[in-house]
Amino acid sequence: MTQTPTGGNVSLGMPQLPAPAYPDDVRARLEADARAIIDRYPGSRSALLPMLHLVQSEEGHVTRTGMQFCADLLGLTTAEVTAVATFYTMYRRKPSGDYQVGVCTNTLCAVMGGDAIFEELKEHLGVGNNGTTEDGKITLEHIECNAACDYAPVVMVNWEFFDNQTPESARKMVDDLREGRTVEPTRGAPLCTFKETARILAGFPDERPGAVAATGGAGPASLVGLRLAKGETPQQTRIVHPRGEAAGQEGE
Repeated sequence: MTQTPTGGNVSLGMPQLPAPAYPDDVRARLEADARAIIDRYPGSRSALLPMLHLVQSEEGHVTRTGMQFCADLLGLTTAEVTAVATFYTMYRRKPSGDYQVGVCTNTLCAVMGGDAIFEELKEHLGVGNNGTTEDGKITLEHIECNAACDYAPVVMVNWEFFDNQTPESARKMVDDLREGRTVEPTRGAPLCTFKETARILAGFPDERPGAVAATGGAGPASLVGLRLAKGETPQQTRIVHPRGEAAGQEGE
């Protein structure tokens, strides 16, 4: 890539076209939201991460138009914005589904069945990693540890937890999502679409019924060690013993 006398980048002898602009009404709406985000920070460039979530909430992924919008309002170059947007996996660079279904394939989830769930969903949905179903409902991906190892194997949908999954339960869950049936996470807030999730991550109020009261705190499996240390007997908690020893229910 070289630099032209007018300052434009040239790749393979062809100048890069400017990013298309948002329609005036869309830009006005996004700009009002963006100003609210920028006002939270002492330095405007600190607003880049939530700004990227904002533009992602508009189109379901971070487009060249969205990155140019962020650069314009924050006084950054498009290269600076692109560097951030391509670094974090929560920002999608191509159209994706209403529901991002992530299967943890990190060590513990994998050995507890995460790999089997991922293979089952790939075959069932007919897509590969980061693939989206033809109806635009589901994007499937394998993800790294989400700090829920005591509930392995874990599947996440738009970053809400679905704990202790099996290939069968995960397959039913994606079928329900595609058919528009209500799907409830194991814990945490009610499920919403990827665009709605992106707007919440941009820092705007979560207006879902029950979202404020929802909790995603530690459950029984996370608290076993603490309760044992206190001399308590945890009830009906699955414990996986090392080295192939017999497993059972704590408290039986």
